[in-house]
Amino acid sequence: MSLIKTKLINLLKQVFPSTYTELAVFLFFLICYGILGSYIALHYRIIFDSRIPWDAYFSFDNKAIVMTGGSFERHPLAYYFFNWIREFSLMISGGKTDTTFRLTLAWLSNTAISLCMVQIFKYLKNITGLPLTISLLIILFFGAFSTNIILSFTPENFTYTLLLLSIYNYYAAVKLKRDEKIPGSALTLAGITIGGLTITNLVKVFIPILFEKDLFRSWKKFGNAVFRVVLTTVCFVFLYLLRIDFKYENIFSKTNQQYEKFSNVESIPDWDMMLSYFFGGSILFPSFMTTDKHNMKGFDFKGLLMEPYSSSFCYAFIIALLALILWSYFKNFKNKLVQILAISFLVDIVIHCIMRFGLHTSYIYGGHFIFVYPLLLGWLFNSYRSHQKTLSFLMATMVILLAFLLANNFFRMSDFFQFLETYYQ
Repeated sequence: MSLIKTKLINLLKQVFPSTYTELAVFLFFLICYGILGSYIALHYRIIFDSRIPWDAYFSFDNKAIVMTGGSFERHPLAYYFFNWIREFSLMISGGKTDTTFRLTLAWLSNTAISLCMVQIFKYLKNITGLPLTISLLIILFFGAFSTNIILSFTPENFTYTLLLLSIYNYYAAVKLKRDEKIPGSALTLAGITIGGLTITNLVKVFIPILFEKDLFRSWKKFGNAVFRVVLTTVCFVFLYLLRIDFKYENIFSKTNQQYEKFSNVESIPDWDMMLSYFFGGSILFPSFMTTDKHNMKGFDFKGLLMEPYSSSFCYAFIIALLALILWSYFKNFKNKLVQILAISFLVDIVIHCIMRFGLHTSYIYGGHFIFVYPLLLGWLFNSYRSHQKTLSFLMATMVILLAFLLANNFFRMSDFFQFLETYYQ
């Protein structure tokens, strides 16, 4: 019993703030995001409108996700998770999908993203060992990403996926730093929760296993790793099939339909979609455009989408940030924790940039990979901790990038509010 109690306490200490500094980080983002989300929930109906199942802003499917968890072929077990989210929100609102319902959904999202900030801060402080000033600079930079701003009030799979991936990456980093293996129970839990919300993220759960100490030098350790992976996969597949009444043929037909639908869109050059949407739109807002939408049941409404970057400064920002990320990767090439982050990021690059799945709206997928940016930046600072000139250069660069990010995203959010004022009061 004491062992279970100890593990539970350790889990709570990892997920939630465990020091005054971590609590301050959590409360700072909770207040900032909370003010934004509360204002939107109280004055506009865009967070949840029973008439609008999808695409009200940036292709998020708020109502569809809250009510059903989304399509089973992409979000196998999200149905169960969002049943809890919906029922809790309805309990708070007295069974009505009104302002209180929207406010509850917004604050659940706000709490999830604020806890994500804590996870990233813990990683920077405890794994990369950065000084407090640099850790706070990076976490403030990360907190101003467009994905985090939008997800902080958006009830979507991406919101909770970002939190779970951040938790798991920090947990795995702690284990590997201590030369410990990831227990089968933790691996299974991560596989079911992370893969259950978005199936393509299941593979990311297994990446840290490849870097466990002496994995390929000991048949015993290799066999144990295979057993843990198989156990996780079997549990996940069983729950997935149970969710669809074991009608497995539906998975292939639906998956093919979704791939055809989201990978054959020709709008702008691929390189521009990669920079403006995949690498850029999840961090730095471009300009927006309104579109005419309908709910297939006779109700017409306006949607909001991102446009490609129109300013050379935006392209320069993204290229500079990517240069820092690549610098960090090559500088820390032999670091197994950096390799884990890079491979995780590569999974999304292959899906969206090479296979072109959803490339034209890839900014919405930021919840699957944006946590990689601050962590790789942290490793870059760590690798030059004894080189004062380089460290000063990196600090100055980050301050400039942060200033541009804040100015740009604040300006673009004013456009977002203008959209709300016009169409969603």
